Amino acid sequence: MPSTAASAKKPAAKKTVAAKAPAKAPAKVPAKKPAAKKTVAAKAPAKKPAVKAPAKKAVAAKSVAAKAPAKKPATKKPVAPTAAQKALAKQKAAAAKARAAAAAKAVKERELKARATAKQKAADAKARATAAAKAKKERELKARVAAKEREVQRKAREKAAAEAKKHREIEAKHKAIEAEKARKLREIERRNHEELKRQERRDAEERRRLEALERKMHSKPYGNDTAFLEELRTLLLETLEVTKVDIAVMESEADEMLVDRERLEYDDEDGSSVASDIDRDQKKDLAALLRLKVDEIEVALARIDDGSYGRCDECYEPISKARLLAQLPVFMCVSCRASV
Repeated sequence: MPSTAASAKKPAAKKTVAAKAPAKAPAKVPAKKPAAKKTVAAKAPAKKPAVKAPAKKAVAAKSVAAKAPAKKPATKKPVAPTAAQKALAKQKAAAAKARAAAAAKAVKERELKARATAKQKAADAKARATAAAKAKKERELKARVAAKEREVQRKAREKAAAEAKKHREIEAKHKAIEAEKARKLREIERRNHEELKRQERRDAEERRRLEALERKMHSKPYGNDTAFLEELRTLLLETLEVTKVDIAVMESEADEMLVDRERLEYDDEDGSSVASDIDRDQKKDLAALLRLKVDEIEVALARIDDGSYGRCDECYEPISKARLLAQLPVFMCVSCRASV
């Protein structure tokens, strides 16, 4: 008996599995298929456990035979839609509703766009009409103004012609009397005018000369050539350092000669003391000259800072670069230096 019970339970489990498996199949079938096909699909898996069940197990066969007729009435009635079918139907309905809403929205947008386009066209037409009316009004106004100006000019010409005619008549009357006087006056005026013009030309030339001289006096011949000025600055600084060293050497040598003269006894007869004094004075003079050169270098550096270095102090013309590089510092061109 226990074996029969166990064998009876096994087919029942297979039956439930077989019954559950086809229950998911209707979810894949579209909602529009007829109900008869659903009943056939429901019947087909119900018979599978009877085929797979063993022949020797009578209890399982009886249970299958007893349960099989219980599902026959389902063929006569339509099977209720499953949850998956309902969800699919709802999705389709929602999709159809969304498509209908999108179509309505598109129609509404097209209508709004058409109305906006019509409104824009109407506004453009109105603007063109307004602009045309304004242009026409402006043309009419310009035409009236031009006509008025022509009338004023015509009257002015007529008045000028009348005045000229009257003036000619008066001149004709006094021509015989005032001819000589007028000729002399014209001659005097002509001479005065010519003299005035000559004086104006002389004044203009003098002004131009003074302006040119002023420009030359404040010119910066190498103001734009910063690289050349920096090169001159470097050379001047090097020359300044060397000159300062030479000054220190000259002064130290002069001081040493003075100390030696006081320490040693010189024979005045052979003139050694006089020679020593001359040498010391020469070194002092050379040191003074080097100090003047230091002052000139400082002036040149100041002119480099404001960009005026390289201008001749006499003619105010630019000094050549070769001369500026050859002699440090230099403030006069070759021609002016030769004439000094």
